[in-house]
Amino acid sequence: MTFSSLGLSEILLKELENQNFTVPFPVQAEAIPAILKGKDVFCNAPTGSGKTASFVLPILELLQNNKPSRNRHIKVLVLVPTRELAIQTDDVFRQFAASLPRKVKSLAVFGGVSINPQMIQLQGVEILIATPGRLLDLVTSNALSLSSVETLILDEADKMLNLGFKQEMDSILKLLASKRQNILYSATLAKEVTSIKDILLNNPVEIVIQENANDLLLIEELAYFVPEEKKGPLLRYLIRREGMDQVLVFVSSIFKADSVVNKLQKNGIQAASFHSKNSQGARMDALRKFKSGALRVLVATDLASRGIDIQLLPYVINYELPRSPKEYIHRIGRTGRAGSQGMAISLISPEERQHFKVIQKKSGKPVTMIDSEGIDLHGY
Repeated sequence: MTFSSLGLSEILLKELENQNFTVPFPVQAEAIPAILKGKDVFCNAPTGSGKTASFVLPILELLQNNKPSRNRHIKVLVLVPTRELAIQTDDVFRQFAASLPRKVKSLAVFGGVSINPQMIQLQGVEILIATPGRLLDLVTSNALSLSSVETLILDEADKMLNLGFKQEMDSILKLLASKRQNILYSATLAKEVTSIKDILLNNPVEIVIQENANDLLLIEELAYFVPEEKKGPLLRYLIRREGMDQVLVFVSSIFKADSVVNKLQKNGIQAASFHSKNSQGARMDALRKFKSGALRVLVATDLASRGIDIQLLPYVINYELPRSPKEYIHRIGRTGRAGSQGMAISLISPEERQHFKVIQKKSGKPVTMIDSEGIDLHGY
């Protein structure tokens, strides 16, 4: 299977080649032709499966053959659960739209920042990527109209429902024209997602992409048994001893994220937190520095981590375990992508041992266990 067989124009094919996209991911091979044909699509696919490009490419292709919409009457609406995902999705649209003969303007809008600049930037926008709350704010302010939306995309619908956006989503759906193309992406087949699928989609093409077992095989998993009070010294020991230059550390709370960052900084290790209490500017600055390699450690909560997508991330460390085995797979799946090796390390306190056994059993993959008692943590 090649991109040239999916119905994309030569201009987009050339751009894919320039950006070293050679073979489409399974989700792209199935979704692109369906979207180009104007069909509704339901896609159950895990994070990192290539889903963003699977709708970005055909949407840009379709817009090339249409006249620009009236000002502030957007044609394509993408609803996402977090501002990080909104920005990330907009980046992909801009990345592929730059070389197109008919210029297509996209914009990401989200809460936590002033609404006035976003209202001004809506001038000429055809593709809007939005979190539900901020979208409704803009509609209420008469900054845009949703009556001309031809394509609606719900990305990470399961996360939007988990984060309590159902009421906002219902309000938005009432503002849209009844005749439109609907595309729904979800990493799970939760009951709520199935309900929305049945209501929203008309005779959809259904795509199910399983977690890539080969990617998980590229991840080396280690677990260190360590008393809770020694997790900090062990984390610093591992970062320095292994020469880790880009480490994503997961914790369970905002308080713990700030605490871990504070201790790392006091010990001369560049680190920043990434959670919902940070300002939008602080989060974007930390993520930019982390991606570029200017920041050594990013300490994130699970909620905020939804917008972190780094293709060649070498290390993930679970400072604290997540609640569920599915979240554990999501966390460690941030490394070992695109055919590259990755390492996932978990720091397991005595209180977490039983929970880790449950995670191991559910994941079905053995993890190498190391007792930290013999490690000299003096000075760390």
